[in-house]
Amino acid sequence: MENYKELQPINQGLSIIESIDITAIQSTMQKITSLQAVVQATLKKDHDYGVIPGTNKPTLLKPGAEKILMMFGLTSEYEFLDRTEDYQKGFFAYTLKCILTKNGEKITEGVGQCNTMEGKYRYRWTTENKLPDGVVKETLPKRIKDGKYGEYAEYKVENDDPYTLANTVLKMAKKRAQIDAVLTVASLSEVFTQDIEDMKEFIQREQMETMEDYDAKNIKITFGKKHNGKTLGEIVKQDIGYVKWLSEKANDPVVRKAATELLLGNNKPKEQPKPESEAKPDDQQDIFEGSPFEAME
Repeated sequence: MENYKELQPINQGLSIIESIDITAIQSTMQKITSLQAVVQATLKKDHDYGVIPGTNKPTLLKPGAEKILMMFGLTSEYEFLDRTEDYQKGFFAYTLKCILTKNGEKITEGVGQCNTMEGKYRYRWTTENKLPDGVVKETLPKRIKDGKYGEYAEYKVENDDPYTLANTVLKMAKKRAQIDAVLTVASLSEVFTQDIEDMKEFIQREQMETMEDYDAKNIKITFGKKHNGKTLGEIVKQDIGYVKWLSEKANDPVVRKAATELLLGNNKPKEQPKPESEAKPDDQQDIFEGSPFEAME
């Protein structure tokens, strides 16, 4: 009897496999591939989808998601899964479910969440003359911006008016849920990644803070004609003048940082090998020598 119970799930699994129409599956997979190709050909770069350095797939943006819904004749509906609205503390959080339907029949669903403690909502950048009273600018994170009359500094401070962000984070949660659902249609997650447009500042900051020589060399340029598709490591060997231009003029701060790192690396004097008498004995070698930690700032 016990053997029968153990074999039953296996037999059921085999029964499912035997009932599958392989020809129908092959036809479905071909249709999915064709649909993915149509979607890719229809959407426009930098409007419907974007490319963020360091990510291996294009990022689907809200206009692109809406266009896909129209292409497939899908309608989106939303439900609250959770919500927090604390007007005393100024904290707002929303979790929504997006349900995609066609002719009243549910096709798929997705989930999205957003709250006012996320970095882009919790903080804001402001100029020195607009800093809150009593704030010491030297204690604040700073960034330099290019303005009409030259460079100027901006400082990162806590958002002192989070109450105005309730509707903003609600819409962001809705957008995230919608795109999460859209990516399951025709297996589009193979083509695009989740909408991380709103995470771009975080990704850029993380890349800049942890960037090493290897990372800088492998950043791919996705604009222009001459070097489009090449890595910075390839370009620096062929056209160092272009890398110098990128270090000063590139719109993407990650690309500017990477180009600068490569230029600094090229200008470093090569270390001369130490005389054997000065070399460390094998048993006294630095445990971090030759490891990725050597390249960390």
